[in-house]
This record gives sequence, structure tokens and C-alpha cells, in this order.
Amino acid sequence: MIVVGAGQAGLAVAVALSAVGLRPQQDFVVIDAAPPGHRSWASRWHSMKLLSDARHSALPSRRLLGDQHRHPRADEMADYLTFVEAGFGVETVWGVRATRVEHRGDGSTLLLSTTAGEVQTRNVVCATGAHTHPRVPDWASGLTVPGIVMHSSEYLYPKEIPAGDVLIVGGGNSGVQLARELSASHTVTLSVRTPRQHRPERSYPAAAGESVSLLSRKRRPEPVFGDSYERLRRAGVTITPAVEAASGAVVTFADSTHFSPRSVILATGYDPGDRWLPQPPSSPRPRRTMTGLPGLFVAGMPQYGGRGSDTVAGVRRDATTIAQHIINRP
Repeated sequence: MIVVGAGQAGLAVAVALSAVGLRPQQDFVVIDAAPPGHRSWASRWHSMKLLSDARHSALPSRRLLGDQHRHPRADEMADYLTFVEAGFGVETVWGVRATRVEHRGDGSTLLLSTTAGEVQTRNVVCATGAHTHPRVPDWASGLTVPGIVMHSSEYLYPKEIPAGDVLIVGGGNSGVQLARELSASHTVTLSVRTPRQHRPERSYPAAAGESVSLLSRKRRPEPVFGDSYERLRRAGVTITPAVEAASGAVVTFADSTHFSPRSVILATGYDPGDRWLPQPPSSPRPRRTMTGLPGLFVAGMPQYGGRGSDTVAGVRRDATTIAQHIINRP
């Protein structure tokens, strides 16, 4: 069988498969499109921390080292996943992207097409992440500013943002974290489309590849942890309505006011990495982690596994469910 994706979802599946007696490189193989060892956690901004503490950010039998009450940094998670990979003897095949999967013939075999060729296998697990493709609003194509325009996935540290006004678009946890960090060195405006419920920062599950999502199938707005909008206001951040349009250097908010920022950061979320999968059937709805294609499973995406599947705790449940489906599959 093939596990596609070597992030926390893919490694959670590898751990679960090992727990039911399947062996890496013999019974299953993990592939990933990234260059060797380049997990998405490593490219997150330098100060980014998980919403969950270390106790709730680890996979079974491989805890994060150090203070269990701290909130691990993104680079720690990248190192941790490498530690898990080595501990379970997983030798990821890097630089191989899955492009398509389909059923061939009358048997139970799937044909997985990849950039390295085609392979026939009985089971395929899609673990390519709930936060894979940066989501950019249509109006951004008409925006030209004196400074820079970037998606939050590209942001690394404050000094790369030119001095002056910076508009952060998106009121979720990424936008809030960036607004707090940049408020110490820039004049920050945070554009918010949907008011979010605020919850104090405690020990919440962290999302896979992005520290912000607790989305359900209905895409309910995530709660904001840590800083509230009011606390950001007290720190000097201006809160505005959503951006509705942009032309040149001017953005227009939902209340018809205008603003000309020097730089813009789009904290507008991500789309999942399931574009290479066949379209799911409209009915009946498959069970958790299952698709309409026998032998094809998905780990770590709420639209397939339910709310919280993109958290460490949720993907552990997904992985355990998938391992049992595979073991019991006729």
C-alpha cells in the first residue's frame, strides 16, 4: 500500500499501520512531493507556535521532549516528525508527487499515477494535508502597493516587511498572531470578515501544517485563541471590516471606506491537498476516512474525517480508523 504525504497525517498513519503489524518498506511505503526532508512546518514563520501544548502535539509512543506544558515552535515540529520517522523505520520516498488514483479492472487493485510513474496497489492513503494550497482572494490580482504583497505562508519574520502601514487580511488565528507580532514594529490594520469567538490560550489541538484550523464540514468560523481583537486594539492594531475590492494601491472595505497600505499580508487560509483525488460521490456519504473508491482513504482532512481531523488528536483517530479498515478489508 502507498501512503501519500510524510507530514503528521502520513506519519500518524504509518504509526497506526505499524501498530497492527504492518512493516514500512515491506507492507507499505510513504511518498512525498517535497524535496528530501522538507516538511511544511520548516517553512512557517520563525516565531510561530502551536496552539496546543507539547502533551497534545505528539503522536502515540513518541512524545515531544522537554517541558510538556510549553507550546512548541514550528521548527520543533519539523524536527519532531523527523524523529518519529526514524523511530518507526519509515524511509520516505521524497520528490514523488501523486497525480491521480483510479480503479482498474474488475479486481480490488488501484492504479496510482505519480511523477515517478504508475504503481498498482491495493490501498492508497491520501495524507497530503488540510492546509496545502494557499487561498488567495480574487481581488488580490488587482492590488499593487509600494511595499510587498504576500500570503501568510510566505512570511518569515518582521524585518522582511517594509516599514510603514501593513494590512493583514484575515481575522483567524494566523492573522491575529501576525498582527500581534508586527504591532511592535509596524502600523498594523487587521481586516476581519467574520467576528470570531475568542477563547483564552490553553491546550488546544494544533492543526496539521497550520496552527489555526478547527473547521468542520460546514466550515464554521474557527475560534480565536490567545489575543482577542480588543487586546489587539489596545496594542495599537486597527480592526476593520473585510476587504471587498482592490485597485492599484487602494483597497475598499465592506463599509465602503478606503485604505492605501504600504504592504499587505493575506492570512486568508488554505485549501486541502486533495485535488488529485476523484470527486467524492454525492450519496451515500462514506464512513469516516473512506471515499467512494474502495481502498482509497483520507487522513487529516475534516471534510473526510470530521471536525478536528486536522489536529494531532484528530489525525490519530483517523489513522487508527484507516488501519482497521485496511486490516479488515476483504
